[in-house]
Amino acid sequence: MAPIFFLIFLISSAVVSAATTGHDYGFTVELIRRDYPKSPMYNRLQTHYHRIADALRRSISRNTAALTDTAEAPIYSNRGEYLMELSVGTPPFSILAVADTGSDIIWTQCKPCKNCYQQNRPMFTPSKSATYKKLSCSSPICLFAGESASCSSQSECLYSISYGDRSHSQGDFAVDTVTMRSTSGRPVAFPRMAIGCGHDNAGTFDANVSGIVGLGLGPASLVTQMGPSAGGKYSYCLTPIGSNTIESSKLNFGSNAVVSGSSAVSTPIYISDRFKSFYWLKLEGVSVGEKKFEFPVSSILGGEANMIIDSGTTLTLLPMHLYNNFSTTISNSINLQRTNDPNQFLDYCFATTTDDYKAPPVTMHFEGADVPLPQENVFVRVSDDVVCLAFSPGQDNHIMIYGNIAQNNFLVGYDINTMSVSFKPADCVAM
Repeated sequence: MAPIFFLIFLISSAVVSAATTGHDYGFTVELIRRDYPKSPMYNRLQTHYHRIADALRRSISRNTAALTDTAEAPIYSNRGEYLMELSVGTPPFSILAVADTGSDIIWTQCKPCKNCYQQNRPMFTPSKSATYKKLSCSSPICLFAGESASCSSQSECLYSISYGDRSHSQGDFAVDTVTMRSTSGRPVAFPRMAIGCGHDNAGTFDANVSGIVGLGLGPASLVTQMGPSAGGKYSYCLTPIGSNTIESSKLNFGSNAVVSGSSAVSTPIYISDRFKSFYWLKLEGVSVGEKKFEFPVSSILGGEANMIIDSGTTLTLLPMHLYNNFSTTISNSINLQRTNDPNQFLDYCFATTTDDYKAPPVTMHFEGADVPLPQENVFVRVSDDVVCLAFSPGQDNHIMIYGNIAQNNFLVGYDINTMSVSFKPADCVAM
């Protein structure tokens, strides 16, 4: 799953229908990290380092699904870093959901709910929406639910989705209006978007979360269903995990999402027949100073792609051999004393009370795109006197992941038309 969690603030008045405009005008919405003061999940009693530890815990625990798993997403459904708020129905009903780059279906808990996890916010009642309509099994849109689609005794379309931690959601597959408001104040409505109305939902979902918003590659994902309004493009710029700023990040769509300029580089997106929702990339190797370590041959996609990019995972997971070479070289090159992670999550940690230390340069060599990582993308401060490498070893039968610390202060753009991901250094706080 790639739950990036976003907060998108919605409106309940005068909206512009994206279906009627029929073109890509581009718009931007607000991204809020789950531990920022603007987030409903913000805990004012936690210290900055408590939040760092929680993010690392979520990152490690959500990446436990092996390739042999039948789950559609390899992470815990409530372990992402960002929240997304959008409205469904007419009149618009606000829901707060996990934004998941590793799945496709948009779903929310619905009344009546025979088996629902505890939810603090009001639950969506489809009978109160004038634009809600269940889909029949004969509807072509029912195919959006994928291989998990089934039929009720009344020939109504049902969906069923599961995640890497065995959490699941099942219910009616329907269409309804989804509404969003951009930071420019221009409201946008998307009529007849396929959504799941969950009547059986269980697992590790947080009580502050209403459901999931899929941002993957499938036909039922938010970006795909936005059609010409998104133009197959979206981008984000994530503020650093260690930043104390209360400013939000931005999620851009359409023409606003283009990542270009002399410092922008692009790498191809690959598709896996087995894991179709994920954005698969090919990492050819990693350099530490003048030493380059090759990524071992992967059999996941026939030796082509070998890792997914996930804005909802904190750490970057590398194959064990590559991780060992990479980490040992940095450890031998940095003029800091090795120490233990006080949280016992990370392996390579160093004692320092300042950020004014010298570490060797690190470059990620993606296919066709060399991405130099500043020091803030390589290390994470876990306490006042300890910094650690923001990387973790992956197991051979697990999916490797390019996490969000490596993506901080980069404008990261996804273009489904050209099947590419682009990176451009940026100051995300200033954007």
